[in-house]
Amino acid sequence: MTSADTTTEQFPVRVFGGPTALFEYGGLRLLTDPTFDAPGDYYESGQRILTKTAPPSGSSADLGRIDVVLLSHDEHPDNLDNSGRVLLADVPLTLTTPEGGRRLGNRAKGLADWESIELDRPGGGRITVTGVPAIHGPGAREDVEPITGQVVGFVLTGEGLPTVYVSGDNASLDAVKEIAERFEPVDTAILFAGAPRFPGVLFDGALIVLDSVQAAEAAEILGTRRVVPVHYDSWAHFTEGRDELVAAFTAAGLVDRLDLGDER
Repeated sequence: MTSADTTTEQFPVRVFGGPTALFEYGGLRLLTDPTFDAPGDYYESGQRILTKTAPPSGSSADLGRIDVVLLSHDEHPDNLDNSGRVLLADVPLTLTTPEGGRRLGNRAKGLADWESIELDRPGGGRITVTGVPAIHGPGAREDVEPITGQVVGFVLTGEGLPTVYVSGDNASLDAVKEIAERFEPVDTAILFAGAPRFPGVLFDGALIVLDSVQAAEAAEILGTRRVVPVHYDSWAHFTEGRDELVAAFTAAGLVDRLDLGDER
């Protein structure tokens, strides 16, 4: 639960398109799933071609210092692309899945569900980053992970700081309920949305990440006062965008919580 002296000031989040967002928390600069490649076709695991339809709103060269990358998973080019892999070499710490941590090497650390790491703040004190469940497709984890791989979300907490949830590529509201049981209310939720589907190719076209209606439901479950949506533009397999998000949050009576201000 959020302590009484926790700041209520909203910190800026810069969204670059796709799943990539930059924010400062407790004096540390954090970046989610870095994707800075140009539009074009990209192969995923040598099986599917993912088509990027728009460039990012800025380049990796414009980021400045990055202290930590929060990487939901490393296996798909719409979450970690070629430019993103280059960027990781200059970042002191990348937090990701246990399998991804082994693949990415010494500067990466994998977090299992509910595993936490404490990070020193520049001005003293610490923040805690906890790995939380995420399922990249419909159904049970044991059925989904062999096809789409491991994914992890993150919850950030710290003394006097708001609670922040970064969902990663998650399609499970049951996972969101588990997270809410431990961390609700969440101040800011960076929710991956976009309703990505691969009809006739993957899971019979079922959602592999939240759609807009589910994102609004996740916001309600978490008790969050602000949702920064990401992962809903710039790729052809995203089937819902800004208009659908606004409509869903409006229908749920939550549009005042939707923060689209620092996007593209």
